[in-house]
Amino acid sequence: MGLRTKIGIAIAGTAAVVSVVIGLLVHHRTVEAQYASARSQARDRLQTAVQDHAAGIDGDRTLIDPPDLPRPLADAVRRGKWGSYLDWSGKVPQMWAASVYRDEVVALKRPYEREAETVRDLDRVLWISGAIGTALACVAGLLVATRLGRRLTASADTAQRIADGDLTARLPLRGQDEITRLTAAVNTMADALAGRLRAEREVTANIAHELRTPVAGMVTAAGLLPPGRPAELVRESAARLRELVDDVIEVARLDGAGEEVRVEVCGVGEVVRRAVAGVRAVSGGAGAEGAEAEGAGGASNGVRVEVVRDASVETDPRRVERIVVNLVSNALRHGREPVVVEVDGGVVRVRDAGGGFPEGLLAGGPQRFRTGAEGTGLGLGLTIAVGQAKVLGASLRFANPDGGGALAELDLTGTVVHADPPRLADPSRHADPSPRADPPDRP
Repeated sequence: MGLRTKIGIAIAGTAAVVSVVIGLLVHHRTVEAQYASARSQARDRLQTAVQDHAAGIDGDRTLIDPPDLPRPLADAVRRGKWGSYLDWSGKVPQMWAASVYRDEVVALKRPYEREAETVRDLDRVLWISGAIGTALACVAGLLVATRLGRRLTASADTAQRIADGDLTARLPLRGQDEITRLTAAVNTMADALAGRLRAEREVTANIAHELRTPVAGMVTAAGLLPPGRPAELVRESAARLRELVDDVIEVARLDGAGEEVRVEVCGVGEVVRRAVAGVRAVSGGAGAEGAEAEGAGGASNGVRVEVVRDASVETDPRRVERIVVNLVSNALRHGREPVVVEVDGGVVRVRDAGGGFPEGLLAGGPQRFRTGAEGTGLGLGLTIAVGQAKVLGASLRFANPDGGGALAELDLTGTVVHADPPRLADPSRHADPSPRADPPDRP
């Protein structure tokens, strides 16, 4: 139940309670006033009737020792008191008044139907007016609640946009009530958050750019070292440091939202094979020849490409390749072999046989400088993949399937221009042939 509905129900309920309370008060006050007036008239007429009876003159409405005198009134008269009594036992209510003169009871009665009808008409008017008032209050409550609800919804939507990364989202300030204070607080929070993130990104980018030149010199110097195990360790560390600096610079560039997409039509299977071949060349150290030697015979370095259904997409192949490279590298680094890369139309799935993604990553997505099943690593690979997918307008989802392992799914279906029919379950079709030169044209 939304806030608008709750406010509308509260206002309508309050109006209904007020209408009922006022109706009851008016009803009881009217009944008491009518009874007091009728009792006063009955007393005056009874005094006149007693005087006439003492003079030996009884009117048409004067009753002497009536047998149907109500018992409560008869008991009061026997004690020497005069009294009045409203009898509702019959079809028509009767107003009685009685007194004693010597040993005789002098009584009067008259119908009370007019007063009862007046009360019924009053109750009918009270019910109708109460219903109309409640309906109007309900409408007014819904209008007020709708206005407040829209403002609160706008504040919530803006806060959600800020949480999703849109740090330019702001709300206009209208009025001076509590919702306006909430709006001002949301805008102030967005300004502070945007300033802090901007400063952090600038610091990260500046540090990465400052490190790029000395790291390049370190890599060059490491290449001049004489052969040996110490030289290999230095070269590996320098290469890893250069890769890390390049990743940080790429993250800073993606944060800047100034990326341009170079769109062209390309085959998803071809781009995936090229990306996997690049990962093999880096991880296996065999180069293109090593990958080509595998041919169609199966997986290399624990990575297998399965093309269930190829498709042509209109996108930036370099960015798609970068995403696949990062996903496969992350699976090899933090998961367990075999790593399967499946192409199904415009969807690319990367699955490993490891322990799965951490719960924090599944709940809030990849976070830079924090990743790995045990909190190891810097978390830049998946962060870059998510950023590149956002630039392409694609979606990148992470999950832990029931069968175990980790699953990353890149969805490019929105850019598909042509999709091939599904292939048969033939192992030779699911193998991962490395890029090969096109055959020469026949004469």
